[in-house]
Amino acid sequence: MDALTERPAVQPVARERAAMPAHAPLAMPAQSLRRWNRAERRPRLAPELWRKPAFSRLVAFGGMAAITGFGAWQMYKVVEAGGVTLLEWAFLILFVINFSWIGLAFTTGLLGLGHLLWNGLNRKPVLPDALTERTALVMPIYNESPARVFGTVQAIAEDVIATGHGASFDFFFLSDTTDPDIWIAEERAFVALRERLPDVGVYYRHRPKNTARKAGNIADFVTQWGGNYAHMIVLDADSVMTGETIVALADAMEKDPDSGIIQTLPRLINRNTLIARLQQFAARVYGPVCAAGLAVWSGRDSNYWGHNAIIRMEAFASSAGLPDLPGKPPFGGHILSHDFVEAGLIRRRGYAVYMLTHLDGSYEESPPSLMDLAIRDRRWCQGNLQHSRVIGAKGLHWATRQHLATGIMSYVSSPLWFVQLLIGLLLALQAAFIRPEYFTNQFTLFPAWPVFDSERAYNLFLITMGILLAPKVFGWFVTLLNGPARRGSGGAIMLTISTVLEIILSALIAPVMMLIQSSSVFSIISGRDTGWKTQRRDDGSIPFRAIVQRHWRHTALGIVAAIAAFSISPYIFAWMSPTIVGLWLAIPTSWASASAGFGWALRRMRLLLIPEESAPPPIAERAWKLGQEFEALDLENHKALDLIHGDIAFRDLHQQIIQIPAPRVRGKIDTDRVIAEAKLTDAQSVEDARAWLSGRETMLVLHDRALIALLAALPEASEPRVT
Repeated sequence: MDALTERPAVQPVARERAAMPAHAPLAMPAQSLRRWNRAERRPRLAPELWRKPAFSRLVAFGGMAAITGFGAWQMYKVVEAGGVTLLEWAFLILFVINFSWIGLAFTTGLLGLGHLLWNGLNRKPVLPDALTERTALVMPIYNESPARVFGTVQAIAEDVIATGHGASFDFFFLSDTTDPDIWIAEERAFVALRERLPDVGVYYRHRPKNTARKAGNIADFVTQWGGNYAHMIVLDADSVMTGETIVALADAMEKDPDSGIIQTLPRLINRNTLIARLQQFAARVYGPVCAAGLAVWSGRDSNYWGHNAIIRMEAFASSAGLPDLPGKPPFGGHILSHDFVEAGLIRRRGYAVYMLTHLDGSYEESPPSLMDLAIRDRRWCQGNLQHSRVIGAKGLHWATRQHLATGIMSYVSSPLWFVQLLIGLLLALQAAFIRPEYFTNQFTLFPAWPVFDSERAYNLFLITMGILLAPKVFGWFVTLLNGPARRGSGGAIMLTISTVLEIILSALIAPVMMLIQSSSVFSIISGRDTGWKTQRRDDGSIPFRAIVQRHWRHTALGIVAAIAAFSISPYIFAWMSPTIVGLWLAIPTSWASASAGFGWALRRMRLLLIPEESAPPPIAERAWKLGQEFEALDLENHKALDLIHGDIAFRDLHQQIIQIPAPRVRGKIDTDRVIAEAKLTDAQSVEDARAWLSGRETMLVLHDRALIALLAALPEASEPRVT
């Protein structure tokens, strides 16, 4: 019998009933980006698993180079007639950069197509008989709906238990919430969840300060409790994962002693607005091809997307401590897009980072409107541009540098595209209106006159569109061959119509996103920090006035571009029409993007349909139902100060949950705490405290047992004054 099938199962453990388990610290030193010694790289324990995907990389990057070279030569032939001017050189350079970007997407999609066709389209994981190591599922939360988050984790826990491997997993809520009312609602939901799952390890911790945001939240858990677990699976607030997928990830980690991170491909579900359903369809139909191609050429040098992945605790603690970047935000300070960097540092240490694209039970949700997408994109943009400070770090694998470069290019490509369009417009304007100067100071037989090979330019345009759309065609083809996916997408005809519709709608949205991302890039370069705005998790429309305020400049630019292009030539207007029309329709497109009505109408027409809508995953339905049950408990409609003051039992429970703060450093005074204490001392009732304490001060009071005692001693209302 295979030794792996004889692994002793993790025995049920006595679950601690404290809010958190016993401390088991792990050192997590900040890693240097400037210094690295190859001697620090760990030896490989399973060298037979380290097969380099040399042929796939030749196809991906050799193919990209060939495509880029062909495109560069053709564009040069387009502009070289009559001599190449300075503007034409600029146009040519920008074209080559953007063309190489879509060339890599094409070759990656081609690899993904071949991989899926060769390895089969429907593969189910084989679950182990036993797991030998324990895994923590961690859910970092930041001002989220407690009912939604706790209902989701209950559904996940139930599904894990149903696999028979529940004893191997504990579940953690790691809260960085800054709203005191939401924080207390989280604690009440935590108590309710423990009552529902009395035999499951469910834990909760709230940090007084959300230092370093999500990365700091995870690092705090690892350094204090990480020693209790061999692995952790990191979720996001909108993540859902099946028990089968979770167990398969843990089994894969146990079988591969060199693995550091194993990533899944999350699918987008649960949204009904137009933009969300557009993203869901694109991710479901095109995503598997692109992800498979990325996994093929990346091999064991892949990337990490921050959630729905399993991480070896030892690898993370020893390798992924993030340094602060020198200087101030937006380019300095905490690293926002920490996941790419963590993957790179873990790979630098000698651990493998790879993706299992065949695991289907991994889900997340998308922003419900174009404006919400822009808010998230602004934060991601800053994080990816920060990687320009990381990409040259010592010791990184070249594939890591490629992943970082890809992230940077995903945002820099927008302003490059925008500038290329402007230069193209200037060239056309020059050709139409500016006459050559025949009598110059320098002798020349002919003036420099911008001349284009229009036929070659048209052919190159068609080739460019073909390369750009090819990954979508590959995804459509793979879905067409996959019987369950094809039927779940409405059948072959509706799948094809949906693909065409997605291409058209994406083309309308692309110019708007180009300007939004260009604005973000220019804003970050000018030194403006994005901060950290939470995104909406629920469907819902946006006030039309807010949409107009956000997009009127885009519409105005579209009108100006149309006038300029048409005044030069109807052909120039036709060439720019996809961009112009997208900008014209920026306001109605953004308004429609947030509409659940449009989304539902398309769903009833079986357009942009995905299999997860035709047959919703049971765990997603269970998570929604449990979220409704938590909502019915009315946990969120109470003020934190009132609960702590008026409910003695809950106050005692709350004081057991909060962490004992570190001893105060002598001479270092927390001004906010001093003010909060003074306000509580002066208050004659809880009404005064409620009126006087700021949100920040309320958080300090609820984290401090001494201040809670002052609050508890206050009467409900002030004594009436005797006149």
